[in-house]
Amino acid sequence: MGSFIPADYITSDRGGVIENRHSVHAAITDAAGNLLYAVGDPYRMTLARSAAKPAQALAILDTGAVDKFNFDSGDLAFMCASNSSEERHIARARSMLSKVSSSEADLRCGGHPPLSDIVQRAWIKSDFTPTPICSNCSGKHVGMIAGAKMLGGDVADYHLSTHPVQMHVKRVIEDVCGLGVDGAIWGLDGCDLPAPAFELHYLARMNATFAAAAGVASGDGTSSRTEALSRVFHAMWKHPELVAGEGRFCTILMTAFRGLLIGKLGADGCYGIGIRECEQTRCLGAKGAIGMSVKIEDGNISVLYLAVAEILEQLKIGDPEMRQALSAFHHQKIFNTVNVQTGKYSPCFQVRAA
Repeated sequence: MGSFIPADYITSDRGGVIENRHSVHAAITDAAGNLLYAVGDPYRMTLARSAAKPAQALAILDTGAVDKFNFDSGDLAFMCASNSSEERHIARARSMLSKVSSSEADLRCGGHPPLSDIVQRAWIKSDFTPTPICSNCSGKHVGMIAGAKMLGGDVADYHLSTHPVQMHVKRVIEDVCGLGVDGAIWGLDGCDLPAPAFELHYLARMNATFAAAAGVASGDGTSSRTEALSRVFHAMWKHPELVAGEGRFCTILMTAFRGLLIGKLGADGCYGIGIRECEQTRCLGAKGAIGMSVKIEDGNISVLYLAVAEILEQLKIGDPEMRQALSAFHHQKIFNTVNVQTGKYSPCFQVRAA
């Protein structure tokens, strides 16, 4: 009896024998939500996880907290972060807490091993136990505290789904994704904040909306929402080291593409990208900005980065030099413990017109 083989996947091999297949799903839409291109199932119900952070930061911006507490563009970028717990990230979180007259005790996230291997080794050597200020979601949590203070809710309960700030975040996310009356399904994220789930193409639309706003000139006639979307977009690409960290995919991606796009990782194999209108998007038949969302069925993050890089290559987004900056993520080889290559990862999918 033959075994089921997914239609779109990435393989890993050992000596030319396929060892694993990782199913890939992706959606490419415009800001109106029109599905332009797809891989796998663009309608897969997907938990956005940290890929929703730009929209969560937008909700905080909407409350007036960013200006009230004198957060700068780096702070706004840090609200969107899954940071590496580097010293600069912990210092940034402490600075933001000070601006809202709060302390680490007010954070409702927990400490955990860092996303950076370098930081992890340093912590092990020093027998360091991470506390909430070290969370990769610390920036988002300080933003929620600031938003809670603006909305008059009890700061101690800012993380609960029934809190005014989380109800506000829910409305903003569902609006910017274009979810309509059906709304999102809400779970609980690893950092103890509500986590939205929706069909994958809605995450692409969300990112396209950010990218579309980034190209709108500020001034009379520009809506406050468009201004806010633009602020988040520009904060992220101008401070990529605060959105992720040294050597991380998000940082390298946004550094290389120099304001053309933003990208944000979500846990368990989810990624969102917003791409400003350019010659390549017009060649793809899009009117205006486009968004891209990717989900790896088994949650493999290394495979996710390869899939994102491959889709950008197939769509010819940016110039070759920009895409070349992602080479280490795009062309992954497998080595054993004595540094002998045993295999490689290979994309086995083609982006198709919807």
